[in-house]
Amino acid sequence: MIAQILATLLPVFLIAGCGTLYGRFRTPDIRGLNTLNMELFVPMLVFAVLADGQAPLEEYAGLAAAAAIVVLGSGLLLWPLVKWLRLEPKTFLPPMMFNNSGNMGIPLLVLAFGEAALPAAVVVFIVEMLLHFSVGLYMLSPRTPMWRLLRMPIVLASIAGLAVNLSGVMLPGWLLEALHMLGNVCIPLMLFALGVRMLDIDFGDWKTGALGAVLCPLSGLIIAAPLVWLFDLTGLQAATLWVFAALPPAVLNYLVAEQYRQEPQKVASLVLIGNLGSLVVMPIVLGLVFAYGG
Repeated sequence: MIAQILATLLPVFLIAGCGTLYGRFRTPDIRGLNTLNMELFVPMLVFAVLADGQAPLEEYAGLAAAAAIVVLGSGLLLWPLVKWLRLEPKTFLPPMMFNNSGNMGIPLLVLAFGEAALPAAVVVFIVEMLLHFSVGLYMLSPRTPMWRLLRMPIVLASIAGLAVNLSGVMLPGWLLEALHMLGNVCIPLMLFALGVRMLDIDFGDWKTGALGAVLCPLSGLIIAAPLVWLFDLTGLQAATLWVFAALPPAVLNYLVAEQYRQEPQKVASLVLIGNLGSLVVMPIVLGLVFAYGG
C-alpha cells in the first residue's frame, strides 16, 4: 500500500517541485500560463471527456450532487466556528469550500486510479468550478451578474460536451484523440503552476493558514461521510468523493480575493499553507482509500 501511495504522490510532488525550482531561478509568466490553461487546455479536456460516448454521464449524477453538497456543506458547517473565532467569513469560508480539484484533484485521481478516473475527476471539477463562479462570487459581491458564467470557456465546453454526449452523436476517433492530447497538456501544467505558486507562501499569518489547513479537509470529509452511503457511491466514485473532500483550497481563491480586494494576503496564506498541509493529509486519505476502498 505504501508503494501505491508513493507511486501516486511522487509524480505530483515531483512536477510541482519542478515548478517551484524553475520559479526560484526564473520569473515565469504564471498568470499567462494559467490563462492559457483555463481558456484552452482545460476546456478541451472537459469537452473531450464529456463528449466521449464511452462515459455514460447519467451514472455520475449522484457523484455530482454529492460533490456539490460537500462544497456547500463545508461552508455551512464552518460558519458558526468562523463567527465564534471572529474571523471574516468572506475571507475564510471560500477557501474552505472551493478546493483544488483542478491543479491537484485531476492529476491525483488519474495517477491514483488510472484513466478510468478521468470522467469522475472532471465531473467533480466542473461542479466545484460552477459553484465557485456562482455561489463563490456572490459571497464576495452579491451584485455579481450570473450571466458571466456563460462567458467562461469551461462552462461553454461543459455545455457543448453534455449536448454531444446526451444526443448520442459519436465524434470521429481522430478528433477525440486530438482533443484528448490537447486536454492532457493541462494536467502537468496545473501541477507546475501550483509549484510556482508555492514560492508565494507568506508565513506572516501562519496561524490562520494552519487552521485552514486542518479545517478544509476535515470539514469536507465530515460532510462526505454520510453522502457515500446516501448516494450509494461505491468503487471509483466513492474514492473520488473521498479524495475530492480532502483536497486543499484552490489557488483560484487567491486570484478572486485579489480581484475583489478581500484581504488577498490572508487568503494567500490559507491557500498556500493549505496546499503545503496536503503533503500530510493526502497520503493519509489515499492510504485509507486504498486500504478500505470506497
